[in-house]
Amino acid sequence: MPIAADDPRLTHAYEAASTRYTDVPFQRAGASGIPLPKVSLGLWQNFGRDRSFDSQREIVLHAFDRGVVHIGLANNYGPPYGSAESTFGAVLDSGLARYRDELFVTTKAGYDMWPGPFGDGGSRKYLTRSLEQSLQRMNTDYVDVFYSHRPDPETPLEETVTALVDIVRSGKALYVGISNYPAELARQAYELLAGQGVKLLLHQPRYSLFDRTPEAELFPALRGLKVGSAVFSPLAQGLLTGKYIDGDVPADSRAANSHFLNGTALTDSYLERIRGIDRVAKEAGLSIPQLAVAWVLRDPVVTTAIIGASRTGQIDDAVAASQVELADDVIAALEEFAAAPGASVV
Repeated sequence: MPIAADDPRLTHAYEAASTRYTDVPFQRAGASGIPLPKVSLGLWQNFGRDRSFDSQREIVLHAFDRGVVHIGLANNYGPPYGSAESTFGAVLDSGLARYRDELFVTTKAGYDMWPGPFGDGGSRKYLTRSLEQSLQRMNTDYVDVFYSHRPDPETPLEETVTALVDIVRSGKALYVGISNYPAELARQAYELLAGQGVKLLLHQPRYSLFDRTPEAELFPALRGLKVGSAVFSPLAQGLLTGKYIDGDVPADSRAANSHFLNGTALTDSYLERIRGIDRVAKEAGLSIPQLAVAWVLRDPVVTTAIIGASRTGQIDDAVAASQVELADDVIAALEEFAAAPGASVV
């Protein structure tokens, strides 16, 4: 529910909770000086113009009050494109800006953003101009990490990397990240960056009980390079919740409203898996989402798990999960229902 018009968070200056650093464990990103909360908030599908500003502001402020100080964005998050960054900028303006130095804000560019040949990919022009636009939308003069959102086969990797290096040297981003890069390209990007005196801080891959692809090659590469990872979709776009355990698609669910997920995913195999995971979760005293988040955090190569949230309770669930160390027998019991190591079932 949107917060009331007379709620103190709207009528009085925002004052962050004094307990904000007591709940979420922090872990360093690879061999760096940056510790991140083990859960982070991604402003992907719930921060467009189809949601009320009050409810979006409430989620961001609640996350910060719980110690979730890492906020992940991208230029085309919304919908429409750019609206998630604009919403976050408005939240900063409404009282959070005084805590900017306690926030770790990231954004990305690499996918379609504006028409024409310069609004997509990994070119110097696209990355540089996209970041300029992102900073304007967010009303901040820098981001903590700027990511190349994807490898671009049409652009030499050297061009992409040099653009990232120059962005860091300009002070408009403090660190560099890459997302969706396979292991070999990640190694190449790391070496090219290192050759220009810039360290690769984070890689952002998809990872969950249902998609263990990074375990085959990417995670071993990141461990060797001592690079952290900020994994996204730890709940497999909502499949790792109890919403669909009866085989139905609730009208207000992501499967009913998102082109990234639909009812065709609710196969007999999926239902068998999610019901098995539910049994393991109940035996461990956890909800399915809590178990799923705790599972991706079991490996130290995962610095943080990026969650989405449409209500504050989902943040609280993830914060609780970040404190859980799964027993070996729980991890073993999940193997029957998870994807095979290095593989995906979604």
